Amino acid sequence: MTTYVTLLLAVSLEVMATSLLPQTRQFTKAVPTILMLCLYGGAFFFLSQALKTLPVGIAYAIWSGFGIVLISMIGWIWLKQSLDLAAVIGIGLILAGVLVINLFSQAAPH
Repeated sequence: MTTYVTLLLAVSLEVMATSLLPQTRQFTKAVPTILMLCLYGGAFFFLSQALKTLPVGIAYAIWSGFGIVLISMIGWIWLKQSLDLAAVIGIGLILAGVLVINLFSQAAPH
């Protein structure tokens, strides 16, 4: 369970860092840029901790899948970016893939 909490923390930090990217104004704003870099550093640190027990492919699939879903939700809710039906279906398939890995894969520790 600790592995998945660590991975969730890594995903959360990565999503926060990615959400800050527009605020950096192409790295011309020092404070958001430094904060974003610190968040990415923390995200990779916690990802590396999760890799002690999770295979890298499984960890990365979970990391990227949840990251895509969360960033898409943030873009839709807070940044008022639209998602068409194809985007919603694709995001749903990504989420389904993460669930299949976690529920049925023998490569992921349960």
